[in-house]
This record gives sequence, structure tokens and C-alpha cells, in this order.
Amino acid sequence: MGPVRYGRGGGMAEEKRDLLDEVIDIQKDLRAIQSPLDAVVGALDSESAPQEPEWDPSAYKERPRANALRCIRCTTGSPEACSACMDACPVGAISVEGDAVTIGPSCRKCGVCLAVCPMEALADRTHTPKRLYDRIAKAAGAYERCYVTCTRALGRNPEPNEVVLPCVAALGPETLFAVMCDYPNVSVYLPFGVCDRCRTTTGEAAYVDHIGTAEAWSGRSMGLEMDADALEHKMKRSYERSQFVDGLVGAGKRMLATTSVAGAGAAAVARRVQNHAKRLNAINRQLDKMVGPTNAQRRRRTLTQRRQLLLGALQRRPKLASRIAHEVPVCDSSLCTMCGECAKACLLNACAVDETGHFSVADVYCASCGACVLACREGALAMRPGEPAELLVPDDEAKSRAEEAKRQKEEVARLKEEGRRKLDRALDFLERLDTDDGEGS
Repeated sequence: MGPVRYGRGGGMAEEKRDLLDEVIDIQKDLRAIQSPLDAVVGALDSESAPQEPEWDPSAYKERPRANALRCIRCTTGSPEACSACMDACPVGAISVEGDAVTIGPSCRKCGVCLAVCPMEALADRTHTPKRLYDRIAKAAGAYERCYVTCTRALGRNPEPNEVVLPCVAALGPETLFAVMCDYPNVSVYLPFGVCDRCRTTTGEAAYVDHIGTAEAWSGRSMGLEMDADALEHKMKRSYERSQFVDGLVGAGKRMLATTSVAGAGAAAVARRVQNHAKRLNAINRQLDKMVGPTNAQRRRRTLTQRRQLLLGALQRRPKLASRIAHEVPVCDSSLCTMCGECAKACLLNACAVDETGHFSVADVYCASCGACVLACREGALAMRPGEPAELLVPDDEAKSRAEEAKRQKEEVARLKEEGRRKLDRALDFLERLDTDDGEGS
């Protein structure tokens, strides 16, 4: 990737301030009064103060595990079926022989293979598509800017708004698409030349491809930061406001409390992430209603996490469906012998052959892997572009969520008004004290 830096589109407009913002600043000033004393105490007792852990890049890396039952190459027995993971591995640590997937000791734990397997047959505990999305969402929801970076680029313990990966290529295009649709304040941080010296030689080409695909799908550009001094770590004003309002609920009548309410703001971001997870689960329920939970052979259909994130983003932005290029198998009934081998080869059970010999495929589940085409000995199947509308899942629960959002908005407005009244009473009290002191003197 060349020395290109994407800006933020002409800068950020100055946010309007109201009484709540003034109160937040008062609270910060009250805390600042205590800070010098805290610093002195810390200096006198530096030995007992908690020390920041040393930078350990290995803490952000994990060896992937392979599920041969989800591997197209293993189940079809054809070397032509898929070689995505082997092609992506920079050190040739992955091999597939017969019905076994082997990850050798030379594995760099870079995570590139995780993002390229269409069946998600390779996975680890911390870099699944949903977990990566959640990590980025939490940082992007609380801070003005969120940075996705790698261990080599950062070289130090990360700030709360820095998401460290073994390689940026561990993010697949579907995950990036969902992130870019929901959080336009996410950038990649990679200093110039850092990839040139990296032994993960396939990483740069992979993440450039993934980001380019996500940009084409979303119609947005992913920011790129290359200067360490330009990294920002400022919290969103909306996050601070959420901290304060939620803190009022938890603190009762203490309007100008000096105790930290950071947990309250974090809870607000966590609720947003939880709501996103609920919407993804609702998509599964809606798909069960639309196409049924099983195919004609009574096999349970499976939705990959990457496809789930894609469908979730499209559900809220249906116009983007026309940008998603996907292929599905099409059957030539004149050549079909109704043997059913295509359905057996489909690991996600997206396609099926019913009792009348009719071939069908549920586009939303299909990973465009082509395993069914390879399994058809008669050549009756071929991959063709799918219809964008088939990727749209109706949102039957949108109305109830809208009503809940309206209720929460009204509750926040009520709390803000109550806070204003309490502040007015407090200011009136302080003014009377000042008047009484003046008269007494």
C-alpha cells in the first residue's frame, strides 16, 4: 500500500453545546482539583503503584484450529474444490490431505487464513467475525476515532480505541463492510513501510483486497493513518453525555458527583453492541420463517458469521444490496439425474433436491463455494450471478425496536429536564449563600 492517507472529509463540524455539556465540564473541573494531590501521593508511593504490563505481541496472536467437517476440500476430496487457506498462508503451514487439515509448527498465528475460508473451517477463540466486529464497535462507539492495527505497527500496549490484530488481513470483507456501514470513524493505522518488513508476506495483498471489496460494497472509504503522532484518543462528546446521564440514574440525586461514571458510558456502548447481536439473532429467526430451518433433505441450514454480519448490514441499508457481487448455482434440469450429490456436498445445506427432483438454493445461505458444481458428475450445475434482492431479509421486529428507542429517548429527555431543574436549584442556593455572605460582611 502506497503512502496514501485518507482524511475525514473536510474536518468535523463543531458540536452544539447545551447546559448538560456545561455541567459535564464542571464535573471535570472538580475532578481536576483532586488530580494534583493524587499525583503527589503516587510519586511518594511509586513502588506500590500498579505498573503497566510490558508489551507482549504474542498476547494478540493465537494458533487457529481446523474443523475438517467444514472444509470443502476434505468433504469433496477434490484438490480443485478450494485452496484459499493454503494460498493465503505466508509460510505454507497449512496442508489438506484426504479428510484431514494440518496446521504445522511454522504457523505465524497471523490470522490471514481465518478471513479467507468461505466455510469458516479455520477459527480461533478471539478472532471470529462477530467478536472482531464487537471489539471495533465498542471502541468506535466511545471514541472520536477508532484504529485497527497490527502488533508490528503498534509496538506498545494499545489505547482503548486501538484494536490490535495479528494482521489487519484477519478482518474479512463482510466484517469490514458491517463495520464501515455502522461506524464511519474507523481507520487503519499502519506506518509507512511496516508491511514491507513483515514476514507475513501475504498479509498486505489480502487486507488491500478485503478493504477494497468492503469499500466497493459500502460506497465508503476506509481511513488510513500512517503517522503515530496523529493518532487521536479523544472520547466522543455523545459518549461523555451518556456517561453523565447514566451516572445520574445510578447516583440518584447527586448532580455534581466527582466519582467516575466511566462504567455508565461503557454500559451504553455495550447496549448498542448487544442490540446488534439481537438483530443478528432475529435474522436467523426470520430466515426460518422465510425458507424454513431445514432443506428438502431435512438437513439444518447453516449461516456463517460473516454472512450474518453482511445480512445484518444490508437489512438496515437495503439499497446497498445491488453492490454485493455473489454467485449461486443454477441447474439445467435436462441434464439433472436427481442423484442428490449436490445437496450432500453443500456443507451449509443451502441447496437441495426435493421429492419431485426440483433443485433449489437459498441464496442467503449460499457461500458461493462451488462445491455442488464439482459434485455434479453430469455437469448440470453452473455458478451464475445471484439476485441482490435475495440477500434482503425483512425486519419484522423493527417496529418493536423503534417503539423501545422512542421510549428510551423520552426517558433521557425526562432525565435531562430533571437535571436542569436540580442544577437551577443548586445555583440558586449558591447565589443565596453568596448574598448572605455579602450582607454579613
